[in-house]
Amino acid sequence: MAEINRAVKGTNDILPDKSHNYRFVEEKMLEIAALYGFREIRVPVFEHTEVFSRNVGEDTDVVQKEMYTFSDKGGRSITLRPELTAGVVRSVIEKGVIAGALPAKVCYIGGCYRYEKPQAGRLREFHQFGVECFGAGDPAADAEIIALARQILLTLGVKGISLKINSIGCEKCRKDYVAALKNYFEGHKEELCDTCKDRLERNPMRILDCKSPVCSKIAAGAPVITDYLCDDCKEHFASVKENLTAQGIIFEVDPHIVRGLDYYNKTVFEFVSGDIGAQSTVCGGGRYDGLVAKMGGKDTPALGFGLGIERLMLLLENMNVQLPEDRKCDLYVAAMGGSAKLAAGKICAEMRNEGFEALCDLCGRGLKAQLKYADKIGAKYSVVLGDDELNCGKVKIKDMKTGDEHECDITAIPDKITDLNLKAALGSLEESVLNGEKA
Repeated sequence: MAEINRAVKGTNDILPDKSHNYRFVEEKMLEIAALYGFREIRVPVFEHTEVFSRNVGEDTDVVQKEMYTFSDKGGRSITLRPELTAGVVRSVIEKGVIAGALPAKVCYIGGCYRYEKPQAGRLREFHQFGVECFGAGDPAADAEIIALARQILLTLGVKGISLKINSIGCEKCRKDYVAALKNYFEGHKEELCDTCKDRLERNPMRILDCKSPVCSKIAAGAPVITDYLCDDCKEHFASVKENLTAQGIIFEVDPHIVRGLDYYNKTVFEFVSGDIGAQSTVCGGGRYDGLVAKMGGKDTPALGFGLGIERLMLLLENMNVQLPEDRKCDLYVAAMGGSAKLAAGKICAEMRNEGFEALCDLCGRGLKAQLKYADKIGAKYSVVLGDDELNCGKVKIKDMKTGDEHECDITAIPDKITDLNLKAALGSLEESVLNGEKA
């Protein structure tokens, strides 16, 4: 029998006390992406299976082991997206986005689904922020994408991250490299895990991405792709590094970075941290110049990155980064009696029309219980409304933090709250300036 009171393994509920943190981070990422000219795109959560199986790579762990694939009622094979790039490429081809002005820059936030062992920062349902840039083949575009990812991480307060970059070449130079790689791993075939023995025949580069300690140790001594780059790829990579250096972005060339998906070529990169456990990659991406043509579009250079939001939130938590607090209730109206309850509802409606969060009792509580609730939810101000207040047309607005009371006309409550908030903000500013001077 299904456990209807328990979440499915590998999924996570984000409750109201945490959801505002996610909302802040997501809005900040979209805001920074907009500074680089990226605009949001939203694509379906599922696609035809071929969108992923043919383009992500049939030899990848994602396609072989992790996709949630099913047949719909029409007998079509459908897959919940394990990543967003392939679906975005399908969309920009189908809707003609890349037939317009180039480069076309899009960004997104969305859920992804992979059947894998749940661990810290890695779930079976997870969310990604990402950007994709179409039509820009210049190495300056690679540097810009990396700079964008870096600015997002730094703006959110992430410290101690390091940037690792590599070039995995093009089809031309990768041919010789794959041959050298296969020859190397053939000498260690009996030591490889069963999965990598199969990869040796199908795609030896996938062995470099294996998480097995034994395979990783063997891979550490393998030939490196940077020794096999053609002149064009060498020049491109040198220019990427030159652009990064010109922008003051520190990086390390790591020739073992290959990324986990087959559509990448030339520049690949990762931002890594030691504060989220064994899975240290916070953000990763690179070029995928051949993917648009492979999916039926015009040959178009493209690049982008993906950033796991759950892993980022875990990193921020481990680093004790303080995100802004969620907004609090501006006014709680405690009512005594039927007439007062009707008036409380009207006051709340007027406050909300002015942009304030205003609440009143919905549970039939007594006055004492209402005020206790107002304190528990952190309301900034409260008003007690009864027959006396209705008859004289005046109320006392109580500051729930200081206990100070301020009398005003019932009809002037929104203006009074505005005035009190302004005075409180000026007081906090003055206090911070004084504290700064004392320091």
